[in-house]
Amino acid sequence: MTSQESKSIAMRVSNVSIAANVGLSALKLIAGIIAHSGAMVSDAVHSLSDVLSTFVVMIGIHISSKESDDQHQYGHERFECVASIVLAVMLVFTGAGIGYSGIRTILSGRGSLVEPGLLALIAAIISIVVKELMFWYTKINADKINSGALMADAWHHRSDALSSVGSLIGITAARLGYPIFDPIAAVVICLFIFKAAYDIFKDAVDKMVDASVGEDILNEMRELILQQDGVCGIDDIRTRMFGSKYYVDVEISADASQSLTQAHEIAHRVHDKIEQTFAEAKHVMVHVNPCEDHSEGHKLAHG
Repeated sequence: MTSQESKSIAMRVSNVSIAANVGLSALKLIAGIIAHSGAMVSDAVHSLSDVLSTFVVMIGIHISSKESDDQHQYGHERFECVASIVLAVMLVFTGAGIGYSGIRTILSGRGSLVEPGLLALIAAIISIVVKELMFWYTKINADKINSGALMADAWHHRSDALSSVGSLIGITAARLGYPIFDPIAAVVICLFIFKAAYDIFKDAVDKMVDASVGEDILNEMRELILQQDGVCGIDDIRTRMFGSKYYVDVEISADASQSLTQAHEIAHRVHDKIEQTFAEAKHVMVHVNPCEDHSEGHKLAHG
């Protein structure tokens, strides 16, 4: 999949997210006012803030999909990591706001909800269903194009769904005469949001500091390389993340008696096979070392 195809998918998902968040914000705001639910009004503001986070995603993906230029000769993929970090920070503030409000209400010894109307309860249920659907819709597409920023936005949808769960619990408990459950639920939700923010932040930082792709992918690469004709063994293989893509540097050994042209053909064959098999491999560098003993035993020893 090309960068432009990935960008097209990401922009389509982002536009759907914006439309869903604007619609939900209007619904929850109206329901909160009519049903006299402060929690639902706050939830409406939370949904509206998600529109801003989606714009951050769109900007990050737009920049990261740009082709290489004189100032950025290795491309712009890491700008998507920057967008993910911004979203992680936004999640932290969202969670902190929800948690602070809940703790303050608990310490005050009173519930914040007083007999809200049934409309607020219905709006909370609709919000949970819609935001959970948006989470899975965004997550599936984020996995499809391997987009960290889009994945971060998916978890932002999940945080909004959790916020609405808190509103649902609080509204239900308030209608049953137990308003204290609203702030307790808010504190628990805050912890879930912090965990999501940490995971997003860690993934983005790993991709910015040249973390390896992981042993599973490395083992697949080793097996693939050793299957190529003319490869005696693998002397070294290294990978580093670059945004949602990764670089591969591999040293193979080949029969020392071959010509430079033949060695080049082997290296080219390994290079092409890696790029064809691993779609996220942005650049592959293959170096060929001489191998006097090109028996099968030598090949396996280096695998």
